[in-house]
Parts: sequence; C-alpha cells; structure tokens
Amino acid sequence: MDNRSSRWTLLASLCVWGCGASSNDSAENAVTSTARLQESASEATRGANPLHRVPSGTRTPIKHAVIIIGENRTFDHLFATYRPRHHQRIDNLLSQGIVNEDGSPGPRFDRATQMTAVDAATDGYRLSPGSRAPYSKLPPPLTGGPTNPYISDLTTAKAVQAGLPDNYYQYLISGGTGLPSKVVDTRIANVNDLPPGPFQLTPGVGYNDYAASPVHRFYQMWQQLDCRAHEATLWNPSGCNSDLFPWVEVSVGAGSNGSPQPADYSDLTTGEGSTAMGFYNMLQGDAPYFKYLADTYAMSDNYHQPVQGGTGANHVMLGTGDDVWYSDGNGHALVPPALNTENPNAQPGTNNWYTQDGYSGGTYSNCADESQPGVGAVVHYLTSLPRRLSHNCEANHYYLLNNYAPGYFADGSVNTDQFAIPPSTLRTIGDELEEHQISWAYFGDQYNRYQADPHFQDPTNVYCDICNPFQYVSSIMTDAVERQQHLKDTLDFYQGIRNDVLPAVSFVKPSGLVDGHPASSKLNLFEGFTKYIIDLIQSQPELWKDTAIFVTFDEGGGYYDSGYVQPLDFFGDGTRIPLMVVSPFSTGGKISHEYGDHVSLLKFIEYNWYLPPVTRRSRDNLPNPVTSEFNPYAPVNSPAIGDLTSLFDFDGRD
Repeated sequence: MDNRSSRWTLLASLCVWGCGASSNDSAENAVTSTARLQESASEATRGANPLHRVPSGTRTPIKHAVIIIGENRTFDHLFATYRPRHHQRIDNLLSQGIVNEDGSPGPRFDRATQMTAVDAATDGYRLSPGSRAPYSKLPPPLTGGPTNPYISDLTTAKAVQAGLPDNYYQYLISGGTGLPSKVVDTRIANVNDLPPGPFQLTPGVGYNDYAASPVHRFYQMWQQLDCRAHEATLWNPSGCNSDLFPWVEVSVGAGSNGSPQPADYSDLTTGEGSTAMGFYNMLQGDAPYFKYLADTYAMSDNYHQPVQGGTGANHVMLGTGDDVWYSDGNGHALVPPALNTENPNAQPGTNNWYTQDGYSGGTYSNCADESQPGVGAVVHYLTSLPRRLSHNCEANHYYLLNNYAPGYFADGSVNTDQFAIPPSTLRTIGDELEEHQISWAYFGDQYNRYQADPHFQDPTNVYCDICNPFQYVSSIMTDAVERQQHLKDTLDFYQGIRNDVLPAVSFVKPSGLVDGHPASSKLNLFEGFTKYIIDLIQSQPELWKDTAIFVTFDEGGGYYDSGYVQPLDFFGDGTRIPLMVVSPFSTGGKISHEYGDHVSLLKFIEYNWYLPPVTRRSRDNLPNPVTSEFNPYAPVNSPAIGDLTSLFDFDGRD
C-alpha cells in the first residue's frame, strides 16, 4: 500500500499511546472495547444478520473460497532462494543463478544489473530512457519504519489487534530500527558498497525488524520495468528489462506533489536509496510459515499485480476486473482538477523529477488520449509489441492510477474530500455473486472501529479503507441491507468459522499493523494473521474439507523481481507477487507456472460457481493462457490470464 499520511499519523499516534510509561488505563479500556466488539460480532453472526447458506452448485468440490490479501512484497523479495520439493521447477533469483544459497551474488548476477539513466524535461516522460549505464555499486538503501516499536507491551498489543496466534504478539512489540528514518541503513552489511543488483536484508535487517518501503506508484513502476518493444524475444515477449528500480527510487521516489526538486538533491534526497533491491532468504530461516505453506500446499511462480502502482487501484481491480474513474458520482465521466491529474514529465532542469505526482497530488490519467503526459509513452509501447495491444481505456475517462480514499464512508455517506474518488457505478464481483444468490462478504480487520471513527481520529483504528473495493461503489454503499450483509469485521469472520456459517466467497483484509506492509508492518505479522485463519479453518473439519484459501499480496510494493511481466493493457500487469493456495485439493508443494493476476481470482470464482464475467470490458473476459514447450511462463495467446485451477487436483473432475 502507498503510505498515505493518515496511515503514518495513526501509527505514530499508536506508538505514543501504546509506548508511554503509563498505558495501563488505556490498555484496559481497549481490552473492554475489543471484548464488546467481539460480543457484537458474535450476536450479528448468530441472529440479526445471518450469513447466507452456501449453494451446492459448484463445478469443483470447493464450496468456500477465502482470499487473504497482504501488502507490498514481490515474489523474489520473499521467495528469492526457495527450493521447491518433489523436483518441482521454480523461477527465482536462486534458480537463475543471480544469487547463491547464502544470498551472495551468483554466477549470473549480471542478469539483474541495475542501471542509471537520463530522462530530461526536453524529452518528456519515457518508459525506457535512452541514456543508460550500469551502476558500479548501488546507491545505499535507507531506513524506514519506527525507531522503537509502535506498541510497547503485550497487554496493549492484544487489546489493539485481534487475530494473531499467542506466540506472534511478541512481534508487535519488537523490531524497531534503532535508527532515525531516511538515513543510510547501517544494519545492512556493506551498505555503502553493495554490488548493482539484489542484496540480502538479513541478518542485518532481521526478519523481525521493520524496514523501509520502496516507491510503488504507477508511472514509476512502468519506468522501473524498462520495457522496450524492439527487445522482445521468445523468452521475454514483453521486452521488459527490470533494470531501473534504484534509479526511479533516487530520481523521483514517491513524488513531490508538484514541489520543485530540492537544491541539495542527491541519491539520498527521496529517502529511499536502493530499498527496492532487498530480499529475504528462506534457506536461512526467513519467512518460515510461508515456506511451510509452499512446501505443503501449492503456489504460483507466475502471478502478478494487475495494475502498476499502489494499493487503491490494485484492490479495485481485485473486486471488479477493471479500474475506477473520476465522475460526477452518477456514472458520468468528468475531468478532475489539475492537481489531481498525473504529469510524469520531468520538471525543467531535472532528471526525472516528475511535474505532478504524489500522495496529495496527481493520480488520474486520461489514458485514451495519447497527448496526455505519460500516456503516449505507455500506449506507444503497447502498440509496438509483436502482438499489438489496446490500452482498454474509455474516451474522456480519467482513471485512478494510485490511491485515493473511496467515495463512501461505512454508513453510506459520501466522502467529499478532494482526494477521495467520487461514488462509482462500477460493477463488482459482489454484484455478480448477489444476483446469482451466492453468498459473499468482505471482512476488513478493524472495520468496527472504522464505523465508529470514519475520519481516523482513534490511533487504534488502522482499518484500510482504500483496500475495500466494494466501498467505492454505489450499488453496495447506498443500500443499508447490502452494507450490513456484505461489509464486516474480521471478528465476524472468525466467529463465522467457529459457527461454520462462512459465506461462499470471503475477502479478508488485515489491519495496517499486521498486513505485512514494510515500514508500518512486518512479514512475520502477516504470517501470523494468515496462520491464525488457516489453523482456525482446519480446526473445523466440515469446513476445511471443501475450502480453498488463497494467500496473496495486493502488489509488489516496488521491490525488484526477476520474473516475466505480461503487458495486458495501459494499467499493467506489474511485477510478480506471491500466491499460495491452501486446500485439501492443493497439496504436495506443487508450483504452477500458469500466468495470472488478481483477476484470475475472479475467474476462479466464476469458473467454480458458473458465473459470467463481471462486465463486457473487465479482464475476466481474457482467455486462459496457452504456452509453448519452450516457455511455460509467457502466453502465446497474449493477453491471457489463468483461472488458477492448475493449482488444484480435483481427481479429474471437470
């Protein structure tokens, strides 16, 4: 997720509240509040608002699909050194020879060499700057996250955050950086002399330590991939080189909201350095629970974020197979204020310092108009590929590329803030499921707190509003019954598991404390959140026997990844991200190479419950991939995405 200012303000407030010397009274009040929320959730599940019964008409034995969405990690960032079981093939840094088992540079380290580049104002924004040269060494990565943990004691941690195994709460009160923010991260070995490619974070930045978050906005991520249509090959049909990750970090970072480049600009100015190039090492004990899931169940090494950029647009795509656009709130496209539109052209006299981009600045583009800043470069690339691609943008529509708050608060009232998306008429998978009388719900961690605190004044409220794709749309948010039935807290989800009344389709989103987002959370906390759910479901044999749990991340967070990226349209795809499937029908450590992105989850739901695509233009209309024996990763019928059935073994059942 892009680190919106409100998120950091809340976490900073939480640290003040939870780290003070006399926090007992506050902790006791929070415990009481949590108990009341749990009691309320239990009552809602039992009586006032029962979840629908699950229909029997499915194409496979799966009757319950649970989708858990963490935050901001690429496949290589997590699975760089993973060795699969049972002679399965995998595409990662280790298998390519880019790194060795101990994380040091491997014999083919040059495959991941990163470049510095020039993109001056006279040239405008370019997807692939023409003047490039290899770094001799990486700009040093910088620090991010709290100097001291956000929470200081276990009592407070358990009061603030439900849904972790008991032995994971210790990770909420540990792992502070011990350093100021945005300085050279001296925890990393040889931090000022790193070779120009991926580097291992641990043991210097321990697996339980907070670490910085790289840039992951739309035009930045397109640039980081460094795609050139004329360099397309059979193995890499996109022509993307993925060699500008640090350069984009140090040249523009997360954008300046239109402010000029600082007079003292350097590789350290954006506060990131080469954060994007860090990875964990599973062979040395990092990410042990996710390694266990990969060893025991199934995962994909060819699953991608569907939109370049951050959380908002990627979650919208997850719920709709499409992107949301600026409107009058009644389905009529409008032109947003100039401050809200993207302009990635370099400011005069700078090298790639965008004209208008940032968290309180541009995030819309009229991508059907090639004269708009940045748009022409992307569209020219798409139309120059051997298989010419459409931008898939409606005329005069300004599409969301990054993060703005949804158009509705939890009570259905409209959010009129300038940096909120107007109410949308976009159709969702929820509408599709509802029309076919198939039960579903979105379970947002701390949603109950958010309902009582829609403006995030409570520091314990770290619900993610931009993560809820259904909170953007009028069909759900203007109907009190729809909101009550389909938008719930994770407390309701846990109670539903215990009572065996889960809906057929469950979207589950952790809070900002445990979603795994770098700097504001940690991977071990998302592991704990995931483990709590899986253990709870597996403790109910009747539920577990027909459930599929999909564990993924919203997007790659700007971290480097070496995998193939298939361009589908103007919006993406972006880098690979992890996807693990935990089910009685997905065991044995299988690795699927079938190309997919978040819309593949919609395709699985539609396949399993006999549903049509969400709309005529949504990405779930794309065919399943066909590949050659030469390259199982790149579809020869591009654009194409799979329906994830390759991750299961249904004993030949169609």
